[in-house]
Amino acid sequence: MQPATAKWYDRREAVFIEFCIEDSKDVQVKFDKTKLDFSCVGGTDNMKHHNEVELFESIDPNESKHKRTDRSVFCCLKKAEPGKSWPRLTKDKAKLNWLSVDFNNWKDWEDDSDEDLSSFDRFSEMMNNMGGEDDLPDVDGADDEESADSDDEKMPDLE
Repeated sequence: MQPATAKWYDRREAVFIEFCIEDSKDVQVKFDKTKLDFSCVGGTDNMKHHNEVELFESIDPNESKHKRTDRSVFCCLKKAEPGKSWPRLTKDKAKLNWLSVDFNNWKDWEDDSDEDLSSFDRFSEMMNNMGGEDDLPDVDGADDEESADSDDEKMPDLE
């Protein structure tokens, strides 16, 4: 048994963790006020994965949710104290080799007062739909598969 690779990011209302396990089965996510317990079987070798995280701050376990896709398990941890930033995911400052920051979705939200639709609201919409992957809402920084490659466009002239 080994920990699943994961990446996380912080928002005003919630903290998001994505466990990067393809073709996961037997997914179990337990939300506790100060702890997250994740386990599954997955990957090409059907290995058993288990992660236990002592969280930096408290969450609301009843409002926290998760969704499994073919590529990962996405967890939304609703903060007990919205508006309080988390400098790290874990209570301890120890570096975990399986955990990294999701810089594609990281946002310095403390200076940003008018987020149009919070990530937690989008995640709640996604959970309510509970459809296939086609129903997933756009996540900040996600590329649209049908758009032209960014290197196909002409770069503007430097001034």
